[in-house]
Amino acid sequence: MEDDTGFGTHYLVDLKGCDPEPIKHVESTQAILLRAVEECGATLVNQCFHQYEPFGVSGVVLIAESHFSVHTWPEHRFVGVDIFTCGEMDAEVAIDLMRNAFQAQEIQVKTLVRGLLGRE
Repeated sequence: MEDDTGFGTHYLVDLKGCDPEPIKHVESTQAILLRAVEECGATLVNQCFHQYEPFGVSGVVLIAESHFSVHTWPEHRFVGVDIFTCGEMDAEVAIDLMRNAFQAQEIQVKTLVRGLLGRE
């Protein structure tokens, strides 16, 4: 019997036309991601963020349900976020929070089911 539920859902989120100021620095980007993790019901395990010079951020938040990752390009007003979850959390809540917090003018979300069993 085939199982088409997979191991989890991967959300690829492109946030365009963002306010460049909060995405220039770790502190503000990190605060937004951690708030999204909390509000969507995920369980924080650990985090690691890196500040680029002169600006820009990359970060990963490990959650019990899997992870969030973020990469910012303030000069292009762009934020790329990945959310992978194999547990109980509401990714849509996190996505809406980030769209508002980053003041994105446009958002594109692609959703993939990962690890489909019984499929090649």
